[in-house]
Amino acid sequence: MAYDLLVKGGTVVDPSQKLHQVCDVAFSGGKVAAVGEGISEGRAQDVIDASGLMVTPGLIDLHTHVYWGVSTYGIDADDTCLARGVTTVVDAGSAGAATFAGFRRYVLERKRTRILAFLHISAMGLLSREIQELEDMRWADVVAAVEVAREHSDVVLGIKVRLSNYIVAGKDIEALTRSLEAAGQLGKPVMVHIGRTPSPLPRILEMMRPGDIITHSFTGHAPNILDGDGNVLPPVRRARERGIVFDQGHGAGSHSFDVARKALAQGFGPSTISSDLHIYSLEHPVHDLATCISKYMHFGVSLDEAVRLSTEAPAEIIGMSGRVGTLKAGAEGDLAAFRLEEGSFTFTDSYENSVEGTRRLVPVITVKGGKVYRVAGG
Repeated sequence: MAYDLLVKGGTVVDPSQKLHQVCDVAFSGGKVAAVGEGISEGRAQDVIDASGLMVTPGLIDLHTHVYWGVSTYGIDADDTCLARGVTTVVDAGSAGAATFAGFRRYVLERKRTRILAFLHISAMGLLSREIQELEDMRWADVVAAVEVAREHSDVVLGIKVRLSNYIVAGKDIEALTRSLEAAGQLGKPVMVHIGRTPSPLPRILEMMRPGDIITHSFTGHAPNILDGDGNVLPPVRRARERGIVFDQGHGAGSHSFDVARKALAQGFGPSTISSDLHIYSLEHPVHDLATCISKYMHFGVSLDEAVRLSTEAPAEIIGMSGRVGTLKAGAEGDLAAFRLEEGSFTFTDSYENSVEGTRRLVPVITVKGGKVYRVAGG
């Protein structure tokens, strides 16, 4: 047999190849072997009929929390991400220097989901909702963070810090300074959680470097990306122009339809669509990355662009362009297929504001490394 698996007859949407057409995807040896029309079923050991489905590269979620059993936010990556079309996830700071070794041994190395991580500048990571990780700034240990990040440099993408006032007790600039110091020594980016920061957002942005990431970019909590009249702040636009990434990071308390709608109307959309999926956002209001994509489609982002923001765009940010987030021959054999349902669907933001959408993506098939992980309802 020429191929191990053939996914046949779906509408392939792969922005990395500017592809949007009905065709087939073949896999061999855990990699994408071919994409094209009329690939013979007789050449494949296993065949999946994807007729009527939207077929994309495996989705990439830039903001999740998957340290199940240790972090208070942790969910099981295979059950909640891989089973819903997401083949690569980035854990956004669930583990810090004191807890990362366990995260690697008991989660990263045991899950079928491809997991990378931002190391929290706080050595404890995200252990408790009652005691915040940077109430005592002694937890922001630059030396320990650099040491652990270097030890696990193959999976650590950079440093994470949360700057909300209830977390940093007024010391957001100190927390960011320490995070930037650690990241600078590593030559890697910082991911910065905004919303309810003691300092104005322009002050935070001016400290950040090209390639650094703002997550929760459309938070409804002040100070955010809008001024008092609902206009995108000029320093926010300048930050994007000089290479700052603006990640969606939906979550349970950090995504406002009103802010997103106003920003999109002014031509300021997210650099990436991500879920901030964790135990408190899973059932409501996030559900999965496909639902986040569907929300942006409701606000006028095209299907192809929404897929790009959750495949090709994050692949570039994590340094894996051409390997993931694409169905080019030779790439990792990751694919997701969805039903594009039409009807009336209620979408809710992090502040209980709801809209009625007319289309949504529903995960049906996930392929990871050329193997079918799950066919939901199949």
